[in-house]
Amino acid sequence: MAEASDSLQPRLPRSPGQGSQVGTPPETDALKRQLTERQLTMLAIGGAIGVGLFLGSSVTVRLAGPGVIVTYLIGALIAMVVAYSLAEMAVVQPVAGSFGIYAETYLSPWAGFAVRATYALVQIIAIGAEVTAVAIYFAFWFPAVPQWMWVVAVSICLVAVNTLQVGRFGEFEYWFALIKVVAIIVFIILGMALVLGLGPAPAIGVSNLTAYGGFLPFGWKGVWLALTLAITSYMGVEVIAVTAGEAQNPAKSIPRAMRTIVFRLVIFYVFAIGIMLAMTPWNQIGNNLTGSPFVRALSIARIPFAAGIMNLIVITAALSSANTNLYLTTRMLFSLARGRYAPSWLGHLTGNGVPRRALAVSTAGMIAAILLAIYAPERAFLMLYGVAVAGMFFVWIVILLTHIAFRRTLGPERIAQLPMRLRFFPYSSALGIAALFGIAASTFYVDGLQYPVPAFAPFLVLMSLAYWMIRRKSQAANAPPAKPELVRSSSEE
Repeated sequence: MAEASDSLQPRLPRSPGQGSQVGTPPETDALKRQLTERQLTMLAIGGAIGVGLFLGSSVTVRLAGPGVIVTYLIGALIAMVVAYSLAEMAVVQPVAGSFGIYAETYLSPWAGFAVRATYALVQIIAIGAEVTAVAIYFAFWFPAVPQWMWVVAVSICLVAVNTLQVGRFGEFEYWFALIKVVAIIVFIILGMALVLGLGPAPAIGVSNLTAYGGFLPFGWKGVWLALTLAITSYMGVEVIAVTAGEAQNPAKSIPRAMRTIVFRLVIFYVFAIGIMLAMTPWNQIGNNLTGSPFVRALSIARIPFAAGIMNLIVITAALSSANTNLYLTTRMLFSLARGRYAPSWLGHLTGNGVPRRALAVSTAGMIAAILLAIYAPERAFLMLYGVAVAGMFFVWIVILLTHIAFRRTLGPERIAQLPMRLRFFPYSSALGIAALFGIAASTFYVDGLQYPVPAFAPFLVLMSLAYWMIRRKSQAANAPPAKPELVRSSSEE
């Protein structure tokens, strides 16, 4: 498989962070390839299964009712197109910076810079949303404790974990993510037992799916509007591509991990949401963002200690997701620095291969979360999450556009050698792009999400200005010195 991958190599630049800089020893000043396939898969699950499911589903259920089950299925199809597109490119060129490097190569240098800068910003903000969610969850037990205190405590712990060597970090995140995977499976089994009446209690049945306004109480419009947040629940599948620069044997591990991750997410999301809605009337769990709807469902079901245990699980899930996103942000800033699009000091590595300076900058989202938790605790989560949503639409659209250009460059013979291929190309890619544009436009009709997409436009303009300034400075620095003008002496005259 490795040989096949080598034969597929197109005209890509050498990987930033893999010894591409002049005078940079590739062995001592590069990211370490220590992440195993098992760790890669759990990193992706850790990034995807988090507050989008355990807290954001409060909003999606409110928008679509039981029809949100269909919403998550549609979101899974879009996520699958993005995941397979990324897997193709990551197998051919497993580098740090992943889709940022691919966009720079196949679209334009501006696209490569913009998608990396946007992704870094999105993940920084998402980290703030996730640590805010942890504070909301802790209010289940400690309602009198201010949110900002939990945000500070959690942030310190996450930064400490991310200073570990990547192999140890991967192992820590593996077990962190495994907890929530097991919890979701247990929730599904327990919920099915209640629905089917397999225990001492009478069967709940599935009447809750149709009893309160029908399966589609807000019609297909509600199903579509719920996609504005449901799609973000799958925004994490790109983790595997970002980690490719630190993956062991990426030609084998990336396709296997990517194949399993999407199907696992579909099962987890669709079954978990379906069981939750069957257990409890949707109009009782989709009202607000004061706690997880999963915890609320178990509280209504009156299962002893179940709600408290589930609350502990969703705290773990949010911590795992924030932990993964902090890792992603750090690596994307590192990639920008090694690509000379950000200050070079962000590309510095410690002795154990961790870009700690980039890690320090990545904590900005936590600082924003602390400030919002102090001054706007009731709106903090949706404000932060909404901005992350807008940026991720741009990132996924650029990924799909890059993949189209990638396929054209690779050619049919080399495409046939790929160990993993996106089906129905280019129609699947075109439909994915159209769907993402449509979902982004729909945010104007969702309360709390009207402003993030318009606010992203000036950010994109500022990024473009920053890019052109950086490029002009780089071109001026690399320009050959001008020849001195010859001045004739008076004697020659």
